[in-house]
Amino acid sequence: MTRPISDLTVLITGAGRGLGAAIARSFAREGAQVAINYRQSRDAAEASAAELGPRAAAFQADVTDPAQVTAMVAAITDHFGAPDVLVHNALADFSFNGDARSRLDQMQWADLARQAETAVGGALHCIQALQPHFAAQGFGRVINIGTNLMQNPVVPYHDYTAAKGALLALTRTAAKELGPLGVTVNMVSGGLLRMTDASAATPEAVFDIIASQTPLGQVTTPDELADAVLFFASPWARAVTGQNLIVDGGLVFG
Repeated sequence: MTRPISDLTVLITGAGRGLGAAIARSFAREGAQVAINYRQSRDAAEASAAELGPRAAAFQADVTDPAQVTAMVAAITDHFGAPDVLVHNALADFSFNGDARSRLDQMQWADLARQAETAVGGALHCIQALQPHFAAQGFGRVINIGTNLMQNPVVPYHDYTAAKGALLALTRTAAKELGPLGVTVNMVSGGLLRMTDASAATPEAVFDIIASQTPLGQVTTPDELADAVLFFASPWARAVTGQNLIVDGGLVFG
């Protein structure tokens, strides 16, 4: 079963700002109905929805809380109809500044658990809330946002990278279980993006180094990564599942 993007309702977690907001813009441009999830960024999320027009709306929920996720999906369903696509982008608060991150000898398990609670737990809760709808219609798309740091761990983001690695594992096991329902589950992994709130703390010299080492000669933007997310929701990706697409201008191969 295939459906054009313009016929889809898309839930994007953590879409009040940054990469999530760019993904929302990409889907809205293609005519989808866009549910913008936010945890705290209410003003930004509502402003983004207003900018995108009547086929977009903002919905609050902390994705680490399954009850809040269930209530959010019910609210989206009342407003637009049940989501056909989940883009799990939500991120626990994090600053992409390697000089300020904890080394292994300073790391606590709670640091890793906190990142995993949003990255992996949030994906689980959203998939569970949407699975009955996916099963009923024999169609669904799940796109998780990962990182190229799993292939190229050049900075000590131990907690963030470990959580995204676990999310990739869940992506593949979920793809296996949900495939018979007509659901594909994939991941899009970027590198450092120019610019998001999370990467605003990154020194300019780091952006320059990455650009110089990247075949395309520039740091990937949120809009460029967002457009790659569209592929997995589109009819052209109907036979692709359990995959991790790295979108970083060729910095990492694999």
